[in-house]
Amino acid sequence: MLTDRQLLILKAIVDNYVTNAEPVGSRSISKRDDVTFSPATIRNEMSDLEELGFLEKPHSSAGRIPSQKGYRYYVDHLISPSKLTKNEVSDIQSILANRFDEIEQVIQESAKVLSSLTSYTSIVIGPEVFESRLRQLQLIPISETQAVVIIVTDTGHVENQTVHFPGKLDGSELEKVVNILNEKLRGIPMVQLQEKLSLEISNVLKKYITQYESMIDMLQDVFQRHQHEKVFYGGKTNILSQPEFHDVERVRNILDIFEEDKLVSKLFRSAENGLTIKIGEENHFEPFSDCTIITATYSLDGKHMGTVGILGPTRMEYPRVISIMDYLSKDMTKLLTAWNHRKSE
Repeated sequence: MLTDRQLLILKAIVDNYVTNAEPVGSRSISKRDDVTFSPATIRNEMSDLEELGFLEKPHSSAGRIPSQKGYRYYVDHLISPSKLTKNEVSDIQSILANRFDEIEQVIQESAKVLSSLTSYTSIVIGPEVFESRLRQLQLIPISETQAVVIIVTDTGHVENQTVHFPGKLDGSELEKVVNILNEKLRGIPMVQLQEKLSLEISNVLKKYITQYESMIDMLQDVFQRHQHEKVFYGGKTNILSQPEFHDVERVRNILDIFEEDKLVSKLFRSAENGLTIKIGEENHFEPFSDCTIITATYSLDGKHMGTVGILGPTRMEYPRVISIMDYLSKDMTKLLTAWNHRKSE
């Protein structure tokens, strides 16, 4: 257990370092209005906090900086979420002022607003594929050997893809295929479509169309594209503005990761409802060993839909970022629920 004096000094050091990004010395702490101890007393306490693992002493510096253990203790015991300003609330609520045709638009706007408010990189993972279901499928011929497949999910997402067939398309057969698919697959989770296609639909299609094997192969490829969650970014290069990341090689490693949506989805998708904070090595991923990831989940009618996340340095404005994340995730939940009710009317 830390003493009250140690708690006060630890909090003061973290607050000071977050603001100035410079090692904190005893004299700067002694000048704070809420600190009544002498620089000598503060130095002794700082030495004890360093010995306990809460502070670190950078090379060639008389000051201290928080360790990852210090940040964790600070987040768990020493802070309260800060109150958002009117402008911050207005920026978040501006998302609600728009009428969106699909959830993807909400997510894109949320990523932009989040990165703008925090100056960190935002990652928003779209509606989870396990909760996304097929609402409608269309096959529209555009030539003798080509057609456009249009997929509409229950989350409002619409995606089209041009597909090719080895032989001439028959309009009446395409119509039969569309009717069968919509009858058998409507309401099925997107993640289950390939399995349903192999086990149930192929035998039915075999009875009605001549090129059923090429049709099945084409549909398998189309459905495969919907097996992964969508990842939306805001402020990918914001990390460059942080003094901790002036090392070009470190930044390149992080930016390269942003090109791998599957990996990003795995790292940022929260397994727990609510808000989670992973500091430094808690991320169990070496490129993020000096980063903090804060995630919050959002829902649709009580069902977990996705995750909104922030990537920044461990030297993060935790009270403010936590408040923004909490507010935004709750507003996204309200907006998506209202959107879903409007679409079902």
